[in-house]
This record gives sequence, structure tokens and C-alpha cells, in this order.
Amino acid sequence: MAKPDYYEILGVDRGAGESEVKSAYRKLAMKYHPDRNPGDKQAEDNFKEATEAYEVLKDPQKRQAYDQFGHAGLGQGAGFGGGFGGFEGFDLGDALRAFMRDFGGGSIFDDFFGMGTGGRRRQNKGEDLRIRIPLTLEEIATGVDKSVKVKRLVGCETCGGSGVAAGSSKKTCPQCKGAGQVRTISRTFLGTVQQVTTCNMCRGAGEIIADACQTCRGEGRIRGTSTVSIHIPAGVSSGNYMTVESMGNVAPNNGQPGDLFTVFEEKEHEHFTRHGDNIVCELPVSFTTATLGGTVSVPTLNGHAKIKIPSGTQPGKVLKMRGQGIPHLHSSGKGDQLVRVVVWVPTKLSSEDKQLLEKLSQSESLKPPPANKSFFEKLRETLGV
Repeated sequence: MAKPDYYEILGVDRGAGESEVKSAYRKLAMKYHPDRNPGDKQAEDNFKEATEAYEVLKDPQKRQAYDQFGHAGLGQGAGFGGGFGGFEGFDLGDALRAFMRDFGGGSIFDDFFGMGTGGRRRQNKGEDLRIRIPLTLEEIATGVDKSVKVKRLVGCETCGGSGVAAGSSKKTCPQCKGAGQVRTISRTFLGTVQQVTTCNMCRGAGEIIADACQTCRGEGRIRGTSTVSIHIPAGVSSGNYMTVESMGNVAPNNGQPGDLFTVFEEKEHEHFTRHGDNIVCELPVSFTTATLGGTVSVPTLNGHAKIKIPSGTQPGKVLKMRGQGIPHLHSSGKGDQLVRVVVWVPTKLSSEDKQLLEKLSQSESLKPPPANKSFFEKLRETLGV
């Protein structure tokens, strides 16, 4: 399957300038940003794809290599981890950091909570982690503080994260001479291609360990568990997330830790169904209440409240309780609670109840109106009977 063309992804000509490339990317990024498309995997893929294309076309050297040799010209040294070829090495965390670097805030959602990560992508950075936090509608309606335990790679206490055994030291990597990178030159019929890759001997550190720590085997990190406290504001939805800086895996040899992405997941509720910031529930009422009207108690996210049932209420009628829904995440106010009236029909009656209902059934005011004859006539015509 052919790899997508970066110019086509951004919708720009091959001669487009840096500002045009940046403007085109920003429009796509705002359209497909995960915060604006919670739970939409296709939008997330489009966001990553557009960001990857932008990362290549905004960089003069990468763009020149891409223009000359296509995806093959980018190679392993082009960018994030495994190169750009099939999008395997470029994850959501990379895309969000690239967006934040050039547009003043990693994600719309992170900016709102004041938890966005700033600055450029850190070198020797540990892996990002992602966890899901289930929330009830009641927690979403009020906001909640959560403490979660995260299994992650933490710094080794034995060696202080250096990976070096006591009494030993590090020395300059003989392969990269301390640069942490290795340059290779390939000659092809199209010309000379130079690639810069991370040194595989020192893994980019520029130094190697003479005698490794036995606890972490020279990694400088071990498996551990950390407790993370998160304040979740009211109004979040499934698919929204928050970024907790530096709570991902610690990088080897005292490197910077990655970030923790906490993705929210809404639990199914016993009584309510959520529609945006409105909540919907069904309210069974008796035949007499629906007919005569009255005031009944209805469950809400905060307990119970009274609602007036007008006389003559028909089954399926929806009553609105203003301001009893979910708070708006990015603005003031709340959604509504919509109550769908269901007329409850008893299945067991006493002999006295039956007598009363049989007497009432004779009343003309309790008989339904005659059926629409034209409807049945049209039906017979349709069926040919």
C-alpha cells in the first residue's frame, strides 16, 4: 500500500512556503485534535498523520530529502523513533508535543486544565504511559479528585539512576566518540544520502558503563509503582484526557521521564443516559397521576427533586428540569434533565380495584377517540384488500 504524500495530506503545493505549511497544518490540527473528537480513532489518526507531515515539510533538511527521495530519503534519522515511513514510530504523544511546541499549548484540553507540557521535545526521554479512569455520572457532574496507582519504570535507588556500580565510572563511547549519534553516508544512483542515527552502543548517551549496577543491570531504572493525584473538573466526557507531566517511565541513565495520559471513561448509569450535557431518564407514573396531574419525586444526579405532572399527560411526553444536567466544561451553566413519562399499567388488581375500573370504563370521557378511518382505507389500498 502506497504511503500518503505529505503535501496531499496538508493540501499544499510543493512550492508552498513555511507560513503556508504552518497555516495548513494548524487548520487540520484544530479540526482533528483529540479533544475536539473524543473517542474518534479516525480523527486521532488524521491528527497524527497531519502532524507528521508538518514535522517533515517545515524542516528544510527533511523536506529536501523527502522531495528528492520520498519516504525512503527520511530513513531512521528523520524523526521520532522508527522513522516516518509507516507511522509506527510516531505516536499521539509525539503529535501533541509537536502541536504544543509551535502553537503555545499541547492540547486544547490541557490548556484548559493548566497541565499542558511546554517547550520542545526533551532528549533521552522515557516512554509515555496511558491509563483509563472510569467515572460515574455523579462524579462527572460535580468534579472529583482521584488517586491512582501507576506501574512505571522509576529511577534505581542503588545507583541513583546512573546505572553504574559503586566504585565504577563511565567512559566515552568509542563508537560515537561521545556524540551520541552516528553519521552514515550512502551512495546511490540518485546521489549521496547522509543519515544520522542514534548510536546503538551507548543508546545516545555518549558514554558507556564499565561496571553496571547489578540491581538495574546498567539501565538506571527498575519497575515500580507511583501514586498520582488528579483533580478532574466537572463536565468531562468519555475520551477526554489530561496529561500529567513526568509521570511516565523514567528514561535510562537519569534521563527525563515521559508523561502520563489519563483518559476518562464514563460508566453506564442505572437510571440516566447522557446526551451531550443533558441527561435523560424515564419516570413511571400511575394512570391516575397522568390523568389528574400531580407532583412526584424524580431521581437526579444530586439526589431527588419534585416535578409537576400536568393533567392529561400522555405516555412518552418529555418534561424538562432546567439546570439539572451536566455542567458545561468550557463555559458556565449546566445542561438539563429530560424526564420521559411512562404510564405504568398494573398487572395485579384486587376485586375492588377491578370493579372500580370496570365502572370507570363505561364513562365516555375515558374512551379513546375513534381511529382515523382514512388511515385504514389507505392501508387497505396499499395491501390491495
